[in-house]
Amino acid sequence: MIAPQTTVLKAVTRGAMLAAAASLLAGCISLFPHAEPAQLYRFGATMPQLQVMASGAPSFGVFLAATGFDRAAAGDRILTVRGTQAAYIKDARWVTSSVGLFDSALQRAFDASQGPARLVDRAEIAPIDYVLKLDVRTFEARYDHGQAASPTIVVEVHAALDRTHDRIVVGDRSFKAAVTASDNRVGAIAEAFDQAVARILGELVAWVDARGEG
Repeated sequence: MIAPQTTVLKAVTRGAMLAAAASLLAGCISLFPHAEPAQLYRFGATMPQLQVMASGAPSFGVFLAATGFDRAAAGDRILTVRGTQAAYIKDARWVTSSVGLFDSALQRAFDASQGPARLVDRAEIAPIDYVLKLDVRTFEARYDHGQAASPTIVVEVHAALDRTHDRIVVGDRSFKAAVTASDNRVGAIAEAFDQAVARILGELVAWVDARGEG
């Protein structure tokens, strides 16, 4: 008769312990929903000013190699720099990685252009005449005049265009844009990033059109 009572006692004790643990766990989980979510921003919405090319120019396919990106700015956090100090804007992020947003904006710029260069999709079966290599070396908000002042967005991109049939580099150039934000707010900073990227892409697409034709 002793053994069954001991078994029942152990079962009750185990049940009480599980209930207590569940209660404690529920208390911990209830803390998380009170955290404020990060605000999400994007760039690449502004279409760059594209040159109007003469009609009838032969088109050529351009394949985009994997875009190199400054490691500190390649993720979804917004990088700021003041002198030798670097930091990310608190509670604000890009909607996806900077690399992903930049590549998407580049694709839209080529699609909207009337020039001969056509960016070939990775999954597309199409002739590839050139390979475009990009390295985004700077992508940051610079507080050169103190933390209270509006930052200047600086974007620097190095581009190289290789011809596929003989592997000759037909062009090599660096592009830079600096746009001061209208205010020291995250929304204004994101808009300045958008304008800087649009300026870079407009010059880049025109350069690829010209180098490919030559």
